[in-house]
Amino acid sequence: QHALNSGVRRYHVAPVLCQRAKVAMSHFEPNEYINYEKLEKNINIVRKRLDRPLTLSEKIVYGHLDDPAKQEIERGKTYLRLRPDRVAMQDATAQMAMLQFISSGLPKVAVPSTIHCDHLIEAQSGGEKDLRRAKDINQEVYNFLATAGAKYGVGFWKPGSGIIHQIILENYSYPGVMLIGTDSHTPNGGGLGGICIGVGGADAVDVMAGIPWELKCPKVIGVKLTGKLSGWTSPKDVILKVAGILTVKGGTGAIIEYHGPGVDSISCTGMATICNMGAEIGATTSIFPYNERMKKYLGKTGRADIAALADEFKQHLVPDSGCQYDQVIEINLSELKPHINGPFTPDLAHPVSDIGAVAEKEGWPVDIRVGLIGSCTNSSYEDMGRSAAVAKQALAHGLKCKSMFTITPGSEQIRATIERDGYAKILREVGGLVLANACGPCIGQWDRKDIKKGEKNTIVTSYNRNFTGRNDANPETHAFVTSPEIVTALSIAGTLKFNPETDYLTGADGKKFKLEAPDADELPKLEFDPGQDTYQYPPKDGSGQHVDVSPTSQRLQLLEPFDKWDGKDLEDMLILIKVKGKCTTDHISAAGPWLKFRGHLDNISNNLLIGAINIENGKANSVRNALTQEFGPVPDTARYYKKMGVKWAVIGDENYGEGSSREHAALEPRHLGGRVIITKSFARIHETNLKKQGLLPLTFADPADYNKIHPVDKLSIVGLKDFAPGKPLKCIIKHPNGSQETIMLNHTFNESQIEWFQAGSALNRMKELQQKSS
Repeated sequence: QHALNSGVRRYHVAPVLCQRAKVAMSHFEPNEYINYEKLEKNINIVRKRLDRPLTLSEKIVYGHLDDPAKQEIERGKTYLRLRPDRVAMQDATAQMAMLQFISSGLPKVAVPSTIHCDHLIEAQSGGEKDLRRAKDINQEVYNFLATAGAKYGVGFWKPGSGIIHQIILENYSYPGVMLIGTDSHTPNGGGLGGICIGVGGADAVDVMAGIPWELKCPKVIGVKLTGKLSGWTSPKDVILKVAGILTVKGGTGAIIEYHGPGVDSISCTGMATICNMGAEIGATTSIFPYNERMKKYLGKTGRADIAALADEFKQHLVPDSGCQYDQVIEINLSELKPHINGPFTPDLAHPVSDIGAVAEKEGWPVDIRVGLIGSCTNSSYEDMGRSAAVAKQALAHGLKCKSMFTITPGSEQIRATIERDGYAKILREVGGLVLANACGPCIGQWDRKDIKKGEKNTIVTSYNRNFTGRNDANPETHAFVTSPEIVTALSIAGTLKFNPETDYLTGADGKKFKLEAPDADELPKLEFDPGQDTYQYPPKDGSGQHVDVSPTSQRLQLLEPFDKWDGKDLEDMLILIKVKGKCTTDHISAAGPWLKFRGHLDNISNNLLIGAINIENGKANSVRNALTQEFGPVPDTARYYKKMGVKWAVIGDENYGEGSSREHAALEPRHLGGRVIITKSFARIHETNLKKQGLLPLTFADPADYNKIHPVDKLSIVGLKDFAPGKPLKCIIKHPNGSQETIMLNHTFNESQIEWFQAGSALNRMKELQQKSS
């Protein structure tokens, strides 16, 4: 409607077009409509300019351009200015996002936005008890998010409602939508044909403020699927296989677009699983073309009107014939075998048939202590059904799980429906503990009691990440990721050496039997049971709503603006730490027990880089204070430098900042006096987050120069007065013996991002522009 009423051009509007324009984006926002006409108009403008067939990713991304007629478009090169349809935030990242939005001074969000309470519920004794405990412990934070949502027009999903990505799939994602979310697994929505991208909170603030959102024009990697899924092979095995091929950084700067005849053998929630875990290969997002499986899911979740509208515009929701991909991977689903990836990295792929032998060879524990199913990746009705089908067979032979076993429903709707349909009962009977509808152990919210820290052990999960210490803060936990049905089978057997495709179990009667491949409905035969009502609508006018942040709070803290660039080169910076090897956002800003400080920048900064390995001594959270020559914790050393007025830098390795979208990993170094992060390469979201907070993320022009810098050196970044897009910066390394050498550093800043640096942060720059316009 906005496009039609813009005054740029008058159209004759047929009655059917009027009807189309009145399809709501969701049941919760009846006055916000899907605008496929604008998408179509933008696609046609861009197609005429580029004069070539378009991939599906290009259609949806370019269909959301702020200025499709003039925007420079070159994959992997130019920065696009986009207008996303909506924003979603989980409670751990929403705190900082809403604090930044409050700082902007704006009265209300410009696009539909939601907050989802899923990260702050610790798995301890079971769903109901854990939820009550979380509501009590986190009352201050939940109240802040609920009142901030009410004041600024943001929908609020209460604790217990479910995991953000399952809620989005059930209610907000639709074919052709562009949604950004403050969680790295936002691409889950690609299972419904949307471009759903994980971002930091500052990016979300831009969109909520009505400012065009910048994204480097992504490349497009095509994954052609042929054949058909069957037997023990599941959608999870597709992404586990792709992760093994592309590795944790192979998708960086690209959208993964699945296509081919094999797509139709995958359920809608199965496609979401595949898109969700695309975050583990660094992809900007992942997407599937609109098809009958999506239509079926939309109908079952009460959105048949959206499916009917999507049918009318289907030509824009699938790739053009003859479109070109930057890279193509082919996978024959008929030949694909069940996989299990890990430990310690999600791209170490093994067929399930091989993992027992590999584990014994590598010295990994083969006995499984805990099996965990659920998470935002695998908690659908179909996932629970297939797991229950395996469990039912074991129960029929008198067996229960040898390993501890937990189940995390993805949403209140899933929980209520699997209770009604008997799946939860079966999973409990086999030995399972049903946890709250929340992230739980997947993000380290797990009060684990069966082992001591430092004890070597193995767990298998249907989660997405398995970095060192991620699930239980124990660096000796060997975590493997696989499908829910394989987790269930392995938990029954109790060992990695069991292959359900070929191996036998011994029943309570002493007779051997083999598990049959699970079969379950992708959607319930009856309608979904919605369960308890957990949504809070924002009032029409929230201007009178009070949002309270106590100055003495240990959980929440209003933000102070970061200092502006002083116009000078950054000279004689100390090196806080030179990181050795993998450094994820979990290493930079740990989750688990630290989640409670996500709304208090100073308190959470006490976890800065405590998980990173210092190349000088091979230890975590132990660095040399260059001013005192004493070794101490990383945050304490950074605070000392800040107190003394000394700027500092971090030196990193490959794919620095992979993993979560948490912007705290950028806010913390900025808050404690950091100015520059120099690495061999960055993960996409983290690099953007650093820029947003006024830091300089730079990469070695020659990766071998990583070896020239030592923790005791001083660094100077010169040429900042001439800082310009595409122009390398000079770094002078001063060694303790008085010698110097110069290296060159690259960057990916564009003109507006340089303005962020100069203003001190993107938020500062936004305020400057607001002041000028007023």
